[in-house]
Amino acid sequence: MKKITVAVTGGAGFIGSHLVERLLKENYKVKLIDNFYNGKKANLKDFINNKNLTIYKTDILEKKKLDKIFTNCKFVFHLAALADIVPSIEKPQAYYDTNVTGTFNVLEAAKKNNVEKIIYSASSSCYGIKNNPPFTENSSISTEYPYALTKYLGEQLISHWGKIYKLNFASLRLFNVYGPRSRTSGAYGAVFGVFLAQKISNQPFTVVGDGKQRRDFIYVGDVVDAFYKAALSKNNNIKVNIGTGKAHSINYLTTLLKGEKVYIPKRPGEPDITLADIKLAKKLIKWKPTTSFENGVEIMLKNIDNWINAPLWNKNNISKATKNWFKYLS
Repeated sequence: MKKITVAVTGGAGFIGSHLVERLLKENYKVKLIDNFYNGKKANLKDFINNKNLTIYKTDILEKKKLDKIFTNCKFVFHLAALADIVPSIEKPQAYYDTNVTGTFNVLEAAKKNNVEKIIYSASSSCYGIKNNPPFTENSSISTEYPYALTKYLGEQLISHWGKIYKLNFASLRLFNVYGPRSRTSGAYGAVFGVFLAQKISNQPFTVVGDGKQRRDFIYVGDVVDAFYKAALSKNNNIKVNIGTGKAHSINYLTTLLKGEKVYIPKRPGEPDITLADIKLAKKLIKWKPTTSFENGVEIMLKNIDNWINAPLWNKNNISKATKNWFKYLS
């Protein structure tokens, strides 16, 4: 039986590499597309020699190359993007180019090659800061900064191409994804990267504000399962939240990680709580998360060596590094 060919943009990144690994295990032929700006070859080490994997060091802004790469692809999983809040305020052009124009290029290449469905990595940041959780897919949209805006514009493009050009799509609005291979660089990055580097060095966890802010943390394996099931689902042209429907405080996270903590000033522009209503995802793509937060954190601790070379932040240097957070968002 002939193998099905799929493409994954951003396939060397955190979520993308896990998705590629899953697709290879499911016996797909995978075309991995990444410019390796944030993606890492180290993320691919467990399967880089798989005969069903082809790696293209290509930027999604290179439209003609995408046109050729997408040949014979049944599905395109579009995860390539620039992330983070403050860098998007500092470099809005780069974020617009990658997250909007890049998505346009992906859509055009998919349309040209008669791709059956595109599955898009959208962001729950579209719901903004002051909306009342839990967020449903019908909650009001409030993009507070260029990252959130450009990711939402990408979703709007995909929705429009679905309507006008009959390109089937599923847009997954991801909440706070964590897991092995998550990004380790930057003071604005995920809390796990900061905390695990501090734990390795026996330094206190730098907790923002009072630590009572809560996040809907979703394990990367569950997110990958959502992408896979969304691709296979007969329900098309859908937008669904991908979270757990539960929110845990940063203080609780430090308890699970078992370490001392020090409190630093609360940062403006961050919600007190993120919380997904996932009823629609359960209904439309027959998906639900299976990894508890406690088990997910345990997996992170077992893989703590992944963060041995991550930047080490403390109360003083993180204050200096995040000064623009207060400059732009206060």
